[in-house]
Amino acid sequence: MPSIDSQVLLKAGSVTFVVGILGTVIGAVVAGTPGLIAGVLGTLIVLVFFAAGQLVLGAVLKNNPQNAMLVAMTLYIVKIGVLLVLLLVLQNATFFAPRVFAGVIVACTLAWTFTEVVIFSRTKVLYVEPEAQK
Repeated sequence: MPSIDSQVLLKAGSVTFVVGILGTVIGAVVAGTPGLIAGVLGTLIVLVFFAAGQLVLGAVLKNNPQNAMLVAMTLYIVKIGVLLVLLLVLQNATFFAPRVFAGVIVACTLAWTFTEVVIFSRTKVLYVEPEAQK
């Protein structure tokens, strides 16, 4: 796995996990056990979706870099779309607090995305392969 992928998975995953823990604690204080369940579920969903997306994008960058932007945008739209569908389907669920669930998902998504942007803005990635020296 290229170093940029491991950086994103480690740093963005860590920041997202911390934000998820904070959201879960706040949800548990505000809504009790349903808030706790909602916070944990929201955090896990975002971590799994975004980590899987990063792994897929890393594989595409390794094997077919010219399609990286198309795949990245498609992955992002699919992730956000699936999260929206989950929010809509589970908005009336009784076993957890839907508002806490939505809040944790939004906070974790923003945390992952912001951290990813910071990582990519600080990392120099070669977009032209240097010619092999003879």
